[in-house]
Amino acid sequence: MFIHIGDGNVIRSKDVIAIIDYHIISSSVIMTEMMDAWKREKKITGPTKNPKSVMITKDTIYYTTVSVATLKKRTSMIESISNLDDYSNEVIP
Repeated sequence: MFIHIGDGNVIRSKDVIAIIDYHIISSSVIMTEMMDAWKREKKITGPTKNPKSVMITKDTIYYTTVSVATLKKRTSMIESISNLDDYSNEVIP
């Protein structure tokens, strides 16, 4: 399944490692160092103006203007859809 994270970016849900509030990054030395390293490697994408959250995948870090709560709802919806029973074989044409 895929998650729309705003600004025309769509990523595979299975690639998501973490979704973090953008403001938490500046309060953690380790997170700041990680972000600086990824910036040097040019592996960060997305809007740098007013980001609300950061989505971390194996290969890229995405800044997004979508809040952590909204992204969580989107991933939960995908998980719920994936867990639905498939009754398509039982439908009579």
